Amino acid sequence: MAEAATGTESITVREAIRETLSEELGRDERVFVQGIDVASRGGTFGLLEGLGEEYPERVRNTPISEVAIVGSGLGAAMTGMRPVVEVMYSGFLGVPMDQILNQVAKLRYMTDGNVDIPLTIRTQNTSGFNAAAQHSQALHQLLMAIPGIKVVCVSTPADAKGLLRAAIRHDDPVIVFEHAGVYNREGEVPVGEYEHRIGEAGIEREGEDVTVVATQVQLWNALEAAERLAEEDVSVEVVSPRTLDPLDVETIAGSVRKTGRCVVVDETPLCGGSQSELATVITEEAFFDLDFPVQRLGVDDVPTPFSPPLEEEIYPDTDDIVTTVRQLA
Repeated sequence: MAEAATGTESITVREAIRETLSEELGRDERVFVQGIDVASRGGTFGLLEGLGEEYPERVRNTPISEVAIVGSGLGAAMTGMRPVVEVMYSGFLGVPMDQILNQVAKLRYMTDGNVDIPLTIRTQNTSGFNAAAQHSQALHQLLMAIPGIKVVCVSTPADAKGLLRAAIRHDDPVIVFEHAGVYNREGEVPVGEYEHRIGEAGIEREGEDVTVVATQVQLWNALEAAERLAEEDVSVEVVSPRTLDPLDVETIAGSVRKTGRCVVVDETPLCGGSQSELATVITEEAFFDLDFPVQRLGVDDVPTPFSPPLEEEIYPDTDDIVTTVRQLA
């Protein structure tokens, strides 16, 4: 982990993202940001408000064309720039999927490593906003299955600052999955030029009885569940993968070897979801240390309903985590 920080400050995920982009734009003239309304309206949820006025030449609005956004970003990355492109919702990744699958992820390999692809793609998973099926979904499990592109999931303000900075400075393509449900979450972040190493998980809370591996909103639910279970003398260790590809198997499996019990919770469907891959890896790495099979929590295998009660029904929450941990503990 590279860091040059002194002290901490309490900021939101939203503030960490904007602050990091501003700092990287100021540090390196090769960095630029482009996407739909990023200069005028601050992009999705207004995260980048004011960034266009701060860097008018390098924060650029684009047409409503994800193919153009990602494709031109790829071309710029191949010719020496370090673009940060925004795809408003992860559901819209289907539009530029040919660029991502067949170009962004494969060109470094197909050029025998002679061409760097320092392209950062920012997008967001969404749940809890009743935005219906095309806007409310998490798709990081699809990108995990594509060799050649690194996949990051932002959960905390420290993640947002450290992982986004690492992605921008990385010479391989990185897709950063943010989450609308954590933008206003607040936490301590090191002050200064701070970055997380891509491929390094984190222990967000230490415990002895059960390991809960969780991402994004579910990480916050897991921390809340751990607080509640502590009142019942159940000690829960909460692990954030941070990076799904490459995956820090040793940190995750090390926690499970210690506790002997594990729950993996993620907002992708159980069929082919990230929690299913994680559960398999954990079982392979820590089989003889497990007291019980790894338990998985995820989204029901249906598109996200528009109806608020139905949406609430298909997503795991704190109560689901508490109930599953109790069954193990």
